[in-house]
Amino acid sequence: MSKISKLLSLIVLILLNTSCKKESDSNFTLKGYVKGLKKGTVYLQKQQDSLLVTLDSLEIKGDPNFELFTNLEEPEVLYLKLDKNASEEEMIVFFADTGVTQISSSRKLFNYNAKIKGSKQQDVLEEYLTTLTKLNNRNLELMQSNFESKDSISFSEQQENFLKRKYAYTINFALNNNNSEVAPYLAVYEIPNTTVRYLDTIYNSLSSPIKASKYGKLLKETIELRTSTESN
Repeated sequence: MSKISKLLSLIVLILLNTSCKKESDSNFTLKGYVKGLKKGTVYLQKQQDSLLVTLDSLEIKGDPNFELFTNLEEPEVLYLKLDKNASEEEMIVFFADTGVTQISSSRKLFNYNAKIKGSKQQDVLEEYLTTLTKLNNRNLELMQSNFESKDSISFSEQQENFLKRKYAYTINFALNNNNSEVAPYLAVYEIPNTTVRYLDTIYNSLSSPIKASKYGKLLKETIELRTSTESN
């Protein structure tokens, strides 16, 4: 065997060992498929403070199937980012838990064609997003109808009415799903400007394990910060 052949064999062996070690050290696997993707890079990311940090990545070279790995301490929201190597970046947000999550999408409509199958938290989040999409579509229909009929309701009034409906729906959804990590997540990220009283009501309704979760703690910190700020 030539020196070049030996070197190539060594490189392949190192890559295989690295891949196997990464998989064996992880308790979460993302299995992905992006139709039409022949070249690009996929990143598995999480939010840390105000930044997105990369947990794993893979360069795509022809095969649109891929696997990414990480180790989760608890359920949390992760991000699948696609870099198409053409100054284009798109992202899919999903709720991850230990085990396997499957995401399939397409290159052209990466964000919109995503189908996600995985954690029970993701199922709860998708239930929320489905209704929210219907509320948003209804709002757009009302705006178009008001515009065509030259209704006196202003754009700002329409948006305010929509936000009231969204906030009311989100609060009720969180209260009805108080045994899921999705509840405090929505309270923190979907209704940031609601009153502290409503945030406090959601937090107090949470089960003990959810209060002790990442987003339960974050909701508590948010309430304490808002209370402190508004009392000064």
